[in-house]
Parts: sequence; C-alpha cells; structure tokens
Amino acid sequence: MSFSGPLARPLQALSWLGNQGTRAIVGVLLAAIVVPPLGDLARPYVTEAIFLLLCISFMRVDVAMLRAHLRRPLLVLAATAWTTIAVPALVGTIARVTGVDDAAPDLYLALMLQATASPMMASPALAALMGLDATLVLITLVTSTALVPLTAPLFAYVFLGQTLSLSPAALGLKLAGILAAALAVATVIRIAWGIETIRRHRAPIDGFNILILFVFASAIMAHFLADLIASPLRLVALAGLAFAMFFALLGTTMLLFRRAGRERAMALGMMVSLRNMGLMLAATEGAIPALTWLYFAMSQFPIHLAPQLLRPLAERLRGKAGQSGEAARGLISPASE
Repeated sequence: MSFSGPLARPLQALSWLGNQGTRAIVGVLLAAIVVPPLGDLARPYVTEAIFLLLCISFMRVDVAMLRAHLRRPLLVLAATAWTTIAVPALVGTIARVTGVDDAAPDLYLALMLQATASPMMASPALAALMGLDATLVLITLVTSTALVPLTAPLFAYVFLGQTLSLSPAALGLKLAGILAAALAVATVIRIAWGIETIRRHRAPIDGFNILILFVFASAIMAHFLADLIASPLRLVALAGLAFAMFFALLGTTMLLFRRAGRERAMALGMMVSLRNMGLMLAATEGAIPALTWLYFAMSQFPIHLAPQLLRPLAERLRGKAGQSGEAARGLISPASE
C-alpha cells in the first residue's frame, strides 16, 4: 500500500514493521531484554499499553465469523468452560496439594493470575498463521474474555484470599471496566472508519501494535539481565516452570478435545496455553510482588516463541505444508497481547 502526505514516512515505517510478522514478536522480546533502562520508563504505562492492545484487537474482530460459530455452540461452550473454569480450578488445587501456596506464596500468586487470565487476544491470528481453525479460537476467546470479570474474582476469593492486594470484587470491576472501555473505543473506531478501512491498513496497524507490545515487553523484562546475573539458577527454574505450564496446558487441552479433530484440538490447545497475563497486570495496576513480576517475565519466552515452537507440530498434524501468513489477514494482529 502506498501512502502520501506528511504521515507517509511514519506509515511506511509502521507498515514495514507490521509486515515482519512473527519475527517482529521475537525481536520485541530481544530488544526489551538488551535495553533494560527502557523498562523503568515503560513500567508506569503498562495499563495503558494493555488497554491499547485490547482496543486494537476488538477493533479487528470479524463479527460474521463470530456469528457463524455461534450456530454450533457446543464445542465453544466446552472450550470456554475448560479455559475459564477448569484450568484455574486445577492449577489452584494442584498448587495447594503440593504446598506451593505455603512454600512460595508469590509464585503461587503468579500461577493463579496466569490460570485465571483469559486467552491472549493474539490467539486467533497465531492459529491462522499456522493454518489452524482461527474462527473457533476467535469465538472461544470472546466468550472466555467476557466471563473473566466473573470467574477471576471467584477464583481469587477461593484460592488467593489476602494474597492479592485487590479484593476479588475490585478485581472483577477492574477487569470489567478495562474490557468494556476497550470494546467501546473499538466500536467507535469501527463505526467512524469502517471495517474495510481497518483491513486495508492492516500493516501499519500491525506495526503500531508491535510498538505498543514493545512498551509492555520492556516493562515486564526491565530487570531480566540484572536478575539473570544475580540469580541465574532461579531464572532458569522459573523459565522451566513457564515452559512446563505452557506445554502442560497445550498437551492436556489437545488430549481432551482430540475427538473434535487434531487440528481443532491443537488450535484450542494453543489458545489455552497462551494466557493474557497483561490483562491481569493492568487490573492489578502492577501491584504484585517482585517474584510474580519475574515469573511473568519468564512466561514471555514461550508466548513470544509460540509460533516457531508450534508451527512444525501444526504442519505435521495437517499433513501438509503450513499455510502462509496471509491466512491471518483480517483477523487480530499476531502482535496483540
């Protein structure tokens, strides 16, 4: 797409950045790590960054695809119940049975915030990039996100108690407010400019999305190098736990939904394993312990490496070469949190 006028160069730069796709996602993570001073500048703006990412994601939702999947709701309902109710219940129960809640309360808080979070807004686009059923992921994402303001306070009350600085009711209100405001802004943008205009400007919007993601990644990775030097074994252990959680959720979901077809099961598994921890950070306004921040930082590695990690498996399940990134056009940007 060609641009003209005073904004031509910035839009061309954003388009170039947006066209880098999953490479840009990995680049964002690496840049956030190697320039730690930016993290201290970005940390006060985590809530605003997450809000903008949500606005862009809601702005690009294809309503027609949502309606199509609503005509066959059983699989969507089962997947929604699994990711919003069963996952946090299982994680909380296992953590209590194994004594993690008493032995490492800050890590327990991190695991529960991760488990109660909704799936990432980027999940449908990542599914499309790998040739999986993006529409199924999209509708399940929407239903799960809509329930989080109700389910997150419930599980916070049952499993966290006084561990969380916010009360369960305040957490629910915060989540509902953030999601409702993002949806309202996205709706205004869609009405003002139209969905076709939004689709035509996919590349610069993707580029802008990546810049916002850099703000979030910089904030959460701000102390990574310092922590790595100070406690390398602790970081390796936390990274191992983050990858273990990622693959445990992926594998368990694929096993549970295997009768829906291997491709659909993997699409749902990817969605469930990629949790929107940024939303929980925004709801808590970053008022969480240092170890919780550190686990969230380590969780960015499986999140940002997901397309590269899962593509070979997706291609093997499909029995043919993976589809190109064009499959994701018109969906949510792969850089969305």
